[in-house]
Amino acid sequence: MALCFSAWASYTVVSNDKEIMLANKNAKPGDTIILKNGNWNNITLKLNCKGTKEQPIVFKAETKSKVTISGNSKLLLGGDYIIIDGFYFTNGYSGEDAVIKFSINSKEIANNCRVTNTVINDFNNPKRLDENYWVALYGKNNRIDHCTFLNKKNLGVLLAVILEDERSRANFHTIDHNYFGVRSPLASNAGEIIRIGVSEHCEFNSNTKVEDNYFEKCDGEAEVISIKSGENIVRNNLFKECQGAVVLRHGNYNIITNNVFLGNGKKGTGGVRVINKGHIIVNNFFFQCKGVDFRSPLSIMNGVPNSPANRYVGVSDAIIANNSFYDCTPISFCEGRSEERSLQPKNVQFINNLFYTKSDTTIYHIYDDMSGIYLANNKVSSEINKHFINGFANANILTEKKGDVYIPKTIANVGSTISDSLQQLIKNKLNKQLSLVAGYEEKGNYNTVLENAYTNCGAKWYALKKNSEVEVNVNCNTVQEITSTLEKYKNGKLTINLTGNNYEFTESIPIDASLTFTNGAKKIINFKSSINLDFIFELKGKYSLVLKNLNLNLTSLNANKFITSDTSGTSNHSNLTIQNCSVTNYNGTFFHASKSSLLDSIIVKSNNWSMGSGPLFYLYDEADKKGYYNVEKLKFSNNSILNHKGSLLSVMRSGKDESTLGPLVEIDNNKFKNLEDSKTPLILLYGVQKSFIRNNVFNNCNPHQKIIEYKDEVRAAHMLTKNIFEQSGTIAENEYVKYK
Repeated sequence: MALCFSAWASYTVVSNDKEIMLANKNAKPGDTIILKNGNWNNITLKLNCKGTKEQPIVFKAETKSKVTISGNSKLLLGGDYIIIDGFYFTNGYSGEDAVIKFSINSKEIANNCRVTNTVINDFNNPKRLDENYWVALYGKNNRIDHCTFLNKKNLGVLLAVILEDERSRANFHTIDHNYFGVRSPLASNAGEIIRIGVSEHCEFNSNTKVEDNYFEKCDGEAEVISIKSGENIVRNNLFKECQGAVVLRHGNYNIITNNVFLGNGKKGTGGVRVINKGHIIVNNFFFQCKGVDFRSPLSIMNGVPNSPANRYVGVSDAIIANNSFYDCTPISFCEGRSEERSLQPKNVQFINNLFYTKSDTTIYHIYDDMSGIYLANNKVSSEINKHFINGFANANILTEKKGDVYIPKTIANVGSTISDSLQQLIKNKLNKQLSLVAGYEEKGNYNTVLENAYTNCGAKWYALKKNSEVEVNVNCNTVQEITSTLEKYKNGKLTINLTGNNYEFTESIPIDASLTFTNGAKKIINFKSSINLDFIFELKGKYSLVLKNLNLNLTSLNANKFITSDTSGTSNHSNLTIQNCSVTNYNGTFFHASKSSLLDSIIVKSNNWSMGSGPLFYLYDEADKKGYYNVEKLKFSNNSILNHKGSLLSVMRSGKDESTLGPLVEIDNNKFKNLEDSKTPLILLYGVQKSFIRNNVFNNCNPHQKIIEYKDEVRAAHMLTKNIFEQSGTIAENEYVKYK
C-alpha cells in the first residue's frame, strides 16, 4: 500500500499565489509542491490540504534561500500533516496576524504540521507598538524545528503557543533545534521569545516541549520564555547572554532540565524564576549570570495568599536539585516579598546544588521565612569563608576549562546522574514518568548542549551576516550639500565634515543613514533659519547620529527642537552620541524623544552648553501607564552646563509593569552652574529602573526649586553619591534612593 501511495504522489512547481492555492486544493497525501525561486511579494498563503503521517504533503523552496517572502505577507496553516520547508521571510511585515499561524480561521486549525528550515528576519510591523506574533501555534502535535528567527523589534511575543479551546490544549507541540537571536530591549512588556499559554488559560496543560534550541542575546524583556500553562518541558537549550529568564509565571508541574545559561558577565542575565506548584528544576548550569532581583540566576518567588490562578500563586511542592552556579550573582529566596506578596514557599526541596564563586561572596538573598524550603547538601566553594544557613556548606570544588568557560567537575554538573533517592523523590512527589527527566543525562551534558547549539540549530542554509559596510567621508559647505549627500548615501554609513561657517536651514532634515557630523578644526559654526521649524534633524529608526568636535552657535536658529527621534513610531531602534561639542545660545529643546520611538543608547560626553533656554533632553511623552519608555541606556558624563534656563533631563517610564530592565540613567562627573527652571526639577526621573547620579557639582542651580526629583510606581534602584550642592535647591527622593 505504501508503494501505491508513493506511486500516486506528484511533484508540482508553482510560481504565483493562484498556482499554489490550486496545488493546495488538489494536493493528495505524499505530494510535493515546489515554490519556484524568486520574490513572493504581498502574498497570503492559506494551506488546508490533508496529508497523512506516512505521506505528508510538502511545500518546499526550489532552492533554499532563494524563495523570499516579502511585503505584507503571511502563511496560514489549517490542514493535517503539512510540511513547510525552506521559506525565507524578509523585507516585510504581516500586520495584526502572525507571520506563520497554525490556523486559518476559527474552524480550520493545523494538526501534525511542521515548519522546518525556515527563516524570519526583521519581518516587523512598521510601527513598534503595532503588536503581533511571528509564530502562533494552535492545534496539536505541531513542530517548529531548525528555523532561524532574528531581529524581532515590534511589540509582541515571537512564538506563542495558544490554548484557546480543547482543540489546542494538551497539544504536545515540539519546538526544537531553532536559533532565536538578537532581540533588542523592547522598552515594554510583550517582548518574550516564547510564551506558552496566557494567564486566562493558565490552569490548562499544554505539554509543549522546548528542547535543543539556541537563544542568543534575547534581551526583549525580563522573560525569555514565559510559561503560563502546565506540564511543559524546557531542556537541553543554550541561553547565551540573554537579559532575562525562563519564567514559570503560571501553571503547574513544569520541568526545566539540562539547560546551559551562559551569562558571560553581562548585566541582567538571568536563569529561572519560580512561581506556582510542582516544578522540577534539575541539572542546569549557570555561568556568570549577573541578573539581580527578579532576574537572579535562580529566583524563588513569594506568592499572594489565596491568589487567583492568574496572579501570583505561591511556590509549593517544587524540586530544585543538581544545579551548578559558577561566578553568578546571588540567587533569591522569597523574592518579591511585599505587603501583597506575603505567602512564603512551602514544601520545596532545594538539594545537591553547587555554587562556585570568587567574585561575589554572597551566595543567596533571603527576603522572608524559609521554613517551607528544605535545604540539604548544597555545596559552596571553599574560597568563600562565611557563615551559611543549614543546608549549605563549604566544599573543595574542582573545576575544568571547556572552551572559554570553567565548569565544576564534581557534585552538581550538567548531565550528572540523578541519584536513586532523587528519582524516587520526583516519582513520589509528582507521580510522573521518570522519562520526563531521566534518560536525558548522556545527551544533555554541557559539551553536547553547546555542540548542538553551535552546529545543529537554525536553518543551515542561512548564514548570519556580518556588517562589512564601508564608511564614506564627505566635506559639506552648505545645507544643500548636506541634504544631497544624505540622499546619495541613504541607508549607508557616512561622516560629514562641516567645512562651512554658516548653514541656513529652510526645512527639516531626516537622518536616514548612520551619520557622524564633525569638524576637525572645531571652529565656530553658525546654524540659522529665517523661518520657524519644528525641528532641524529627525533621527530615523535603524540609524545612529553622532555629533563630534563641533562648536555650534545657534543664536539665529528658529526651531522648537534641534534633534527629534523618529516621529513615525517605527519598530526600528536608533542611537545618539554627542561628544566633545560646544553649543551656545540655543532657545528650544535640544533633544526630544518622540512618543513611541526607542533609542538603544544616548551617550552625551565632554560637551559644553551655555547661554541657552528650554529643556536639554526631554524624554517625557510616554504617559499612558503601560511601562513604555524611549531609551534603554542614557549616559551623561563630563559635561559642563552654564547659564541655562530650562531643565536638564526628563525621563519617563509610567505604569506598574515589572518586565523591563530599563531605562538606565547615569549622570557622572558633570559641572552645572547657574541653572534655573521655575516649573520643573532640573532632573526628573519618573519610573527609571536604575540610576546613578554621582560626582557632579551643582552650583547655584534652581535655588528655590527642586534640583532632582524621583518618581516611582514599582521597585527601582537609585544611587545618589559624592555630589556637591552649592547654593542649590532640594532633592525630592523616595525609598529607592540610596546614598554613599
